[in-house]
This record gives sequence, structure tokens and C-alpha cells, in this order.
Amino acid sequence: MFSGIVESTARVVNIEREQDNVHLTLACDFAGELSIDQSVAHNGVCLTVVRLDAGTYTVTAMRETLECTNLGLLQVGDEVNVERSMLMNGRLDGHIVQGHVDTTATCIAVEDQKGSFQFTFSYKSSADMVRHGYFTVDKGSVTVNGVSLTVCRPTSDTFQVCIIPYTFEHTNFHNISVGTVVNLEFDIIGKYLARMNALL
Repeated sequence: MFSGIVESTARVVNIEREQDNVHLTLACDFAGELSIDQSVAHNGVCLTVVRLDAGTYTVTAMRETLECTNLGLLQVGDEVNVERSMLMNGRLDGHIVQGHVDTTATCIAVEDQKGSFQFTFSYKSSADMVRHGYFTVDKGSVTVNGVSLTVCRPTSDTFQVCIIPYTFEHTNFHNISVGTVVNLEFDIIGKYLARMNALL
């Protein structure tokens, strides 16, 4: 489990394809503290560390993950938001994040608000997705590329988030522009409530 508070960014240093799997090797400031089998969220996607080298680590993304997230779009040199799993005695500074991406969204607008940045994202929506809890609500939580954020002005298939300068500078939000594809994880509480409602 994660909190959506991005710990650092990692740089993709190598991409190796093996059948339908992709092995991503990344460099980050806590790579030397990792261990094999440890879980790390990458743009909000929980992946397992499978190899460690000097200053780098490797994780494997399978076909299902590549099809449902933006990890298949990564290239060498790209910056990825990373977060290690929560400690049981830690503070939940963001919200409950599983690291299980539900879908992707596309940035359709970025506005400099003279002190913060407002991003608008669009995602494919349907009645079936809503029944599964894949939607946003005003002032609710959503995870964008692994970042826990508060939803503003949601519609049936868009929402906005406001990014403070610290988050803009310390995550890969500074690389997001119109047309950028991001990962979304909707609020797990909303998904459970939607499922319960469907069973009643």
C-alpha cells in the first residue's frame, strides 16, 4: 500500500524487452536502500524489484500492466515518480493508494495560476466504468502518476487538479503538457461503495 506522496523521481536508464515483458532499469537516490522483492510505485504502478546494481534497480512490467498504464510509453531518459510502500507506523499524508492503476488519462490543459498550476485531464468513461467506481467527485481524491491529489470541477470524463510549486518541481508534473498520457487510480473507497451499491 502507498500514500500517493511521491518520495523521489527516478530516471529510466535501460529498457529490455523479453517476449511480452519489459524490464525497466532505473536510477534514483534511494536505489542503494532497496532489496530484492521490495515493492515500489512507478507513476503509481506497483512493481517488484527483481535486480539490483550499483545505483540502479530493475523491475518487470508484464503485458497487462503495459496495456493499462503509461509505462509502455517510457523511453530511456524519462523521469518517473517513485514511492516505496508505506511503513505500518507511518503517517497517511495522502490517501490510500494501492498502486493498481485503473486507466490512463490525457492532459488537455495546463494553466499557470501565478503561484500554482492547474491541470485538466480527460479519460474515457462509460456507465460500466462508473458502476465499478471509476469516476471522480469534487474535493475527492485521485492518484495521477502516483501523486495523491484533490479533485476540482469534475465532469463525467474530465477533472482538474491544482499543483503547488513544490509538487511541480519534485515530481514529473513539470514534464506534463497538453497531450501527455498519465496513470489514474481512482479512490478505493469509492470503488468499494460502487460495488456494494451494485450488489444491493
